[in-house]
Amino acid sequence: MLATAVAALGGSERTGQVEMAEAVAHAFDSGEHLAVQAGTGTGKSLAYLVPAIARALATDEPVVVSTATIALQRQLVDRDLPALADSLAGVLPRRPTFALLKGRGNYLCLNKIHNGSQNGPAAEPDDRPQEELFDAAASTALGRDVQRLTTWSSSTDTGDRDELTPGVPDRSWSQVSVSARECIGATRCPFGTDCFAEKARDKAGHADIVVTNHALLAIDAISDAAVLPEHELLVVDEAHELADRVTGVATAELSNAVLSAATRRVARLVEPELAQRLEAASATFASAIHDGSPGRIDRLDDDMTTYLSAVRDAASRVRSAIDTSPSDPKAASARAEAVTALSDISDTATRIVASFVPEIPNRDDVVWLDHEDNRGSIRAVMRVAPLSVAGLLRGRLFEQSTAVLTSATLTVGGSFDAMAAAWGLSAGDDKPQSPTSPTEPQWRGIDVGSPFEHAKSGILYVAAHLPPPGRDGTGSAEQLAEIETLIGAAGGRTLGLFSSMRAARAAAEVMRERLSTPVLCQGDDTTSALVKQFADDPATSLFGTLSLWQGVDVPGPSLSLVLIDRIPFPRPDDPLLSARQRAVAARGGNGFMSVAASHAALLLAQGAGRLLRRTDDRGVVAVLDSRMVTARYGGYLRASLPPFWATTDPVRVRQALQRLDAANAALS
Repeated sequence: MLATAVAALGGSERTGQVEMAEAVAHAFDSGEHLAVQAGTGTGKSLAYLVPAIARALATDEPVVVSTATIALQRQLVDRDLPALADSLAGVLPRRPTFALLKGRGNYLCLNKIHNGSQNGPAAEPDDRPQEELFDAAASTALGRDVQRLTTWSSSTDTGDRDELTPGVPDRSWSQVSVSARECIGATRCPFGTDCFAEKARDKAGHADIVVTNHALLAIDAISDAAVLPEHELLVVDEAHELADRVTGVATAELSNAVLSAATRRVARLVEPELAQRLEAASATFASAIHDGSPGRIDRLDDDMTTYLSAVRDAASRVRSAIDTSPSDPKAASARAEAVTALSDISDTATRIVASFVPEIPNRDDVVWLDHEDNRGSIRAVMRVAPLSVAGLLRGRLFEQSTAVLTSATLTVGGSFDAMAAAWGLSAGDDKPQSPTSPTEPQWRGIDVGSPFEHAKSGILYVAAHLPPPGRDGTGSAEQLAEIETLIGAAGGRTLGLFSSMRAARAAAEVMRERLSTPVLCQGDDTTSALVKQFADDPATSLFGTLSLWQGVDVPGPSLSLVLIDRIPFPRPDDPLLSARQRAVAARGGNGFMSVAASHAALLLAQGAGRLLRRTDDRGVVAVLDSRMVTARYGGYLRASLPPFWATTDPVRVRQALQRLDAANAALS
């Protein structure tokens, strides 16, 4: 089947793709979990889709495919799966069906559009009824957005937010959508038979291949209610992001905005005394976190415990006082939204207080305080997140389904161990297996390689002569001179990956003064617009931070040099990663290597992976951090990178870039 598909699509046989497809089919048959590292250009989508389709049609049971990014979800549903179904038409018993499934909040809610809500918008500081937003004479940007969404609801077939062009801000979308917990249910809703989310779920329930995202996969695993169709087989693409996405879903927060929104929602639903009690408790807590010091909280003082308990109790009392049984859909919708908001507040406050009961080495959650810049004012937020999601994934995901996990970067330091521990496939250093914890799943990891000849196509250059990076986050004079020299030799064609936006902006400002070629910086425009401009003009360089480390695909002569300013270790004050590091050390492990070095190794591999996107690409990955060769952990980090030809000689690298620039110029 794979050979038939590849031939029909105009491709050629790739050894790694065949090896991966055979391994995926074996995993589906044996029930053994599989981790597959498949380098860029392997064709891993076909390698898992072909056995997935074959299995789904043979058993009439769905296969769920989960990805981290919308771009890949759309590529699978709009391009890869239809083309694959066409190519296999002659060898399949019937045409496979497929569906894209997202969380309910991604679809328009017809009840909310037509019946509105009895409360003001959750994100609004005033008490205007939501009906005003739906008025034809709405004069605010929010009102105009809602009017456009209301009109669109009459013409769209899917109600899917991603199909709205141009899009609208989250604040506007929230006026016409509900979460799964806020939904009053298809049987009670007057628009239940026309509901976009229900139609999407129904389509997914009858599909052979269901494409979803890591967040919805996490919700399905965490919640008691089934969100995804019942399935026994799962493919997780972009699996290097799975643990972080699940952690994000399992993270909860309390802030003044969250509490104020809930207070406004309940104002007309309960007795004034109850509403005032919630408002008072919220105001006291909000003032305390505003005055508090940002960072991880290891000990909860008596005052904060009292404030959290007061918020918890007030939210619980108000929630209990709300009647959720009215038949009027308008009233039912308003009450459902209010009850959901109050439940979240009560549950989060309870979770925060309870997380401090065990001693630090035995805690499952981490609590911290953030002070975020919100248009010049401070937004204080208290957050709580799981120290590890390994146990959750092991017990709620891998015990329920056979999983294939794949990405171009899964080995860290040359081994699958760190990733397997983060997923819960192995115990790892973070939390030893206990007699009562789920048994360790059976799994194996394979690296099917890459079609690229890395040693002939790319150079790994470590600028060993530079001083180690300072702590201020900006480049030294020596580093800036090195950047100028390298970009000059490359004739532009540079993607600069920096550890912070401050460093990226500072370097861009200096290079614009020193170089004759254009330099773009993330934030100058939307990321997609900047990447397009960078790809269209080979002389242009693009500087930026995290999203560019993982999200840029620019094959060809526009990208010949990837600059990495420093090893991307997490900030020492990162509350979650520092707590994980401490937990590993408390159990006798090496917290720095297990957490900080693994984090850096994965990002380095992702960043270096921007260089070669097709087999005829050539270039240099330049790491301007001498610790890559001088520090003891340098070998571990280098082992996580593709096997480029390595050097520390700046002269040879400049000469190579100059030759490459001349060759590219001759072709253009």
